[in-house]
Amino acid sequence: MVAGMSTAAAIRALPLAGERYTGTETTTVTSPYDGHEIGRVPACTPADVDRAVAVAKETLAGGPLPQWQRAEILDTAARLISERREQFARTIAEEAAKPLKTARVEVERAVETFRFAAAEARTLAGEMVPLEATASGTGKLGFTLRVPIGVVGAISPFNFPLNLVAHKLAPAIAAGCPVVLKPAGQTPFSAISLAELLIDECGLPAGWLHVVTGSGATVGNALVDHDDVAMITFTGSPDVGWSIRARAPRKKVGLELGNNAPVIIEADSDWKAAAAKIKVAGFSHAGQSCISTQRVLVHEDIADAFTETLVKEVSSLVVGDPLDEATDVSALISTADRDRVRSWIDEAVAQGASVAHGGELDEHGVLVPTVLTGVTPDMKVCANEVFGPVVGIATYRDLDDALRLANDTRYGLQAAIFTHDIGDAIHAFRTLDFGGVLVNEVPTWRADHQPYGGVRDSGNTREGPAYSVREMTELRMVVISG
Repeated sequence: MVAGMSTAAAIRALPLAGERYTGTETTTVTSPYDGHEIGRVPACTPADVDRAVAVAKETLAGGPLPQWQRAEILDTAARLISERREQFARTIAEEAAKPLKTARVEVERAVETFRFAAAEARTLAGEMVPLEATASGTGKLGFTLRVPIGVVGAISPFNFPLNLVAHKLAPAIAAGCPVVLKPAGQTPFSAISLAELLIDECGLPAGWLHVVTGSGATVGNALVDHDDVAMITFTGSPDVGWSIRARAPRKKVGLELGNNAPVIIEADSDWKAAAAKIKVAGFSHAGQSCISTQRVLVHEDIADAFTETLVKEVSSLVVGDPLDEATDVSALISTADRDRVRSWIDEAVAQGASVAHGGELDEHGVLVPTVLTGVTPDMKVCANEVFGPVVGIATYRDLDDALRLANDTRYGLQAAIFTHDIGDAIHAFRTLDFGGVLVNEVPTWRADHQPYGGVRDSGNTREGPAYSVREMTELRMVVISG
């Protein structure tokens, strides 16, 4: 992306502080696949963040949106997003280089996110507190209310530019919180389109939602540091996430961060089915998912057969233009990320790993889906989050060794095991130290209403509308004395 001056007519206006804002400085957004210009957005300033937060705070002070109205807004959004599935999918495909058929799945997931948030808006409530359980409470009635936490600052990533924005906006609306949203600089257009839809067609008053585009160092920090922002919800890299947590010690900060998701393949399992699932789970959106299957721990008795099957599966993936209906895997978000991932592959090979498939660039400069064998825990492709189209295979003899290897990580988002032994499955989900453990499914699977989140460097919260809504509200205790 290149910052510079532009005419106002060429700029995508932002819903900000009750107006459509084009600013003066702009940023050009380009396609990760072929570099063509997609469009331009304002390069917002800290002053723009101040305006957005001020209007958001004033809007909340004017009184909450009734729960029925929040629910109707969210239901309308779900319906309209579904009706415009193709339009949203094409925006995602172009700005994120997410293959079109995968982008359509993301749109459908966003619809579900809004539907579940609408249900939460209708049912959000406190609870009765039995004050008369103590002598001093005799004659008193106690109950709690759930009230909006305040202005929410939402910072979203590039890899799910619609659904992960939905996971921030929809619960905030359900909770009755105004939002100032900073979408990823590489993928702002899906978020802007969603915000426009909510304000222009779903009935959300403009003061409840503001979009600011710009760099993390400028706009992101201004949002994190603002005294009138009560909560930051961030999805992205651990380094950035924990720096936000340190920077804003007096705010509530919800972090959904990275992972290097392991899957254990037991000899008694349906390992062919596992290979077919990993074909998608390891390479969808070029591996740019925080729960992309990355570390495959295979029992040594089936390792050769499993590897052969997985390579056959992966070799059938079509690499190409994200707007081509046939494409399964396209470009990484930037050439810098592509080159980083490729260097990690080369480093792993130098340290003793072997390339069973891929490892090179195609004629368009896209990194081919890569399967490595003989990987070890100290290699970057195992120790860190690759965030690229790379799966590494290691072998084990004893299940406890596999569980130890899976847990040997600073991350802890989701992990999985394939086995037909119920005892081993129970042992695994009691032992694997992750926010989610899946049995006979890849760690990349997620339902949008589940409690989703991790431990250690993978975050400190749980997302999913029912859980996010509660993060975005405060309990208020009410005591009535008769």
